[in-house]
Amino acid sequence: MSDKASGRRLLLVVACALVDADGRVLIAQRPEGKALAGLWEFPGGKVEPGESPEAALIRELAEELGIVTWESCLAPLTFASHAYDDFHLLMPLFVCRRFEGIPAAREGQALKWVRPKALRDFPMPPADAPLIAHLIDLLQPAR
Repeated sequence: MSDKASGRRLLLVVACALVDADGRVLIAQRPEGKALAGLWEFPGGKVEPGESPEAALIRELAEELGIVTWESCLAPLTFASHAYDDFHLLMPLFVCRRFEGIPAAREGQALKWVRPKALRDFPMPPADAPLIAHLIDLLQPAR
């Protein structure tokens, strides 16, 4: 797919805000050698041709973190649309509170469980940062 107005290709990736029983969200730090290394992001990855965003997310969570979840446990929350220099990213963000297994770093990334309001303390890629406000609204509503 390409963005005819800008000449950039459109890249569809999917991300997940995994939420634990304490209301914390899992973030992963991009390892050295990858684009945007050192920045923190929500787990997920590219949607393969013929794959639904939900199926891609279930696959990516198994590959990256060794956990199992189901489509019925993925709730769409919001999405990011961001123009990087050489591509345009479209990224749906799902919330998942039910999964089996304990998330473990399987691809060299660091993992951290973070309170929603503390997510702003971690440097994130430009596409991920705007998603934080939606998570705070969902997980830590004003009292």
